Amino acid sequence: MAQGPDRPSLTWLGKTVIALFVAGCILGAWQLARTRHVLPALPGQLTVNSGKDVEIGIAYGTEKQRWLEWAVEQFKSTPQGKHVQVSLIPMGSLEGAHAVLNGDQRIQVWSPASAVYKDTFVEDWQAKYGSSPILKEEPIALTPMVFVMWEERYQAFKDHYGTVDFETINRALHEPGGWQAIGNHPDWGLFKFGHTNPGESNSGILALVLAGHSYFKKTEDLTVGEVTSVGFQTWLSRLEAATNSDSNSTGNLMREMVLKGPSSYDALLVYESVAIDYLKNAEGRWGPIHVIYPEYNAWNESPYYILNASWSSEEQRKAAQTFLDFLFSEPVQRESMSHGFRPANPNVPTRTADSPWTRYQANGIRVDLGRICAAPKAEVVTNLLAGWQRRESNH
Repeated sequence: MAQGPDRPSLTWLGKTVIALFVAGCILGAWQLARTRHVLPALPGQLTVNSGKDVEIGIAYGTEKQRWLEWAVEQFKSTPQGKHVQVSLIPMGSLEGAHAVLNGDQRIQVWSPASAVYKDTFVEDWQAKYGSSPILKEEPIALTPMVFVMWEERYQAFKDHYGTVDFETINRALHEPGGWQAIGNHPDWGLFKFGHTNPGESNSGILALVLAGHSYFKKTEDLTVGEVTSVGFQTWLSRLEAATNSDSNSTGNLMREMVLKGPSSYDALLVYESVAIDYLKNAEGRWGPIHVIYPEYNAWNESPYYILNASWSSEEQRKAAQTFLDFLFSEPVQRESMSHGFRPANPNVPTRTADSPWTRYQANGIRVDLGRICAAPKAEVVTNLLAGWQRRESNH
């Protein structure tokens, strides 16, 4: 039988070419698969989530909304921000605390307006989960409380009562004839005062707390016995009975005053930052607003609480710290001043030519404050809220 021709044998070069071709096909297939399906992160990398490396949710007091929204946009353009998606969840301070306590897994950071509700939150968490809820806390921006009044009405009020405080406001709310008796302006109607709902908003709680400090003329160590005493409860009930406390947002409350003018409110108790944010808007619509600092005041330090929650991963906690570092940087802290906040970073000065504390001195804005009150104990806050809620239920 005749033999056919010999098969050509592969040379070393040919084998190499084929091997490279096969390797190329495998690599191409892997890259194609990677575009269609998110691959697991390699050890040490952040977890991929919806096209982002990691996502964190921040439940925050709405008084910081404009500043935080700006900060998140700036953060996206940083090297760290390219790997972290920050979701802002606007909530009243107490609303945020209750959401965390109820296991809202969207939230890795809670940033209320102040630490006034912290001890109550910690006690409730420990009772429910048996652990500490806060891994780390830092203040990110400061603002005190202020009374705001329309300038013309402030002058009439001051001429009649001498000063603006909780005592004179309580008297004005029950003045027979309202503005007729206060300033000989019957067309102004009754005196109208407002603060936010203490059951939902930090500034509402602080209204009760500062009323207590003002009544007892002390800056610290308010006791349960004092805030539940018959004399104080009678005085506070009289104040609150005539006060509008429907709003759950300090920003919304101030916005309503500016939009509707003196027909809505003569005076409010709000954050200094919110007042500064609306000074120009108010003047263009109804005339200037005057800012008055309570003799007994308190800092709202906008604490940034990184939560020790079971639903937060280690990567999310690290990302929360990364965003905190960004918020504390000098450029971001300087921007907070344009929204009326005092920087938490001590390297950023407030006494500058273009700062609100220079530009709005004619409106009563000032750097120095009166007496600063210490944060009350959890049981004091609880009893103040209980007294207010009972008044509401009987109202």
